Amino acid sequence: MRNDGRKIRGQLISIGVLHVDLAQTRAGFVTARKIGGAVARNRLRRRLREIVRKHQNEIIDGTWMVVIASPNAARSTYAELEAEWLRLAKRASILAA
Repeated sequence: MRNDGRKIRGQLISIGVLHVDLAQTRAGFVTARKIGGAVARNRLRRRLREIVRKHQNEIIDGTWMVVIASPNAARSTYAELEAEWLRLAKRASILAA
C-alpha cells in the first residue's frame, strides 16, 4: 500500500487509501501509544470505526483504507473527527458523490 496508495494528512487524522479490483471495502485503524492510555486509544478507535461504518454506503467499492490518529485526535469530539474524516475522504476521492 505504501508504494501504490496515497496518504492524505489532516490535523486530527491521516487516511492512507488504495483502490483494488475487489468489490470489498476494508478499513484499518492505527492509534499509537502517543495518544494516551488504553482507554483513550480504544475510545478513539471506536469513534473512528463508527464514523466509517456510518458512511460505509458512500465509500466506493474496492477501497482499502488505513485511518491513522494523531495525538490531538484523543482530545477532539466525535463531530470534529467526523468532519475531518469527511473532508479527507472527499480529498481522497473515496466517496461516491
